[in-house]
Amino acid sequence: MKPSAELGRKGEDIAVAFLQKQGYRVLARNWFYDHKEIDIIAREGDIIVIVEVKTREGDYFEEPWEAISTKKIRNLVEVAEAWLLQKEIDLETRFDVISIIFSNAITYELTHFPGAFIPPVN
Repeated sequence: MKPSAELGRKGEDIAVAFLQKQGYRVLARNWFYDHKEIDIIAREGDIIVIVEVKTREGDYFEEPWEAISTKKIRNLVEVAEAWLLQKEIDLETRFDVISIIFSNAITYELTHFPGAFIPPVN
């Protein structure tokens, strides 16, 4: 079994390649604000896409995307707002999740959930 950080990095690399193949332009990776992080920030046309990547090995009782808590969603929204303000970008923003499950060292299943959640109002 790979250490968690190594597995996460491998999953993010796969997610970036997937997004680029789909025509997205990756703008940033592992962007931090106040000890909180966005895995991938991309652009699809006139939409900024904030992507949370969840990677797992083997069979779990829950899907990787199910591990995204309300607190995590609030953190993603906070960091996304900080990035948009810093870059002075005023475009529609969408929050996606990419779930990657490895069945062995090289075989995996990737599922992309565009618009996986809507940011909370407060």
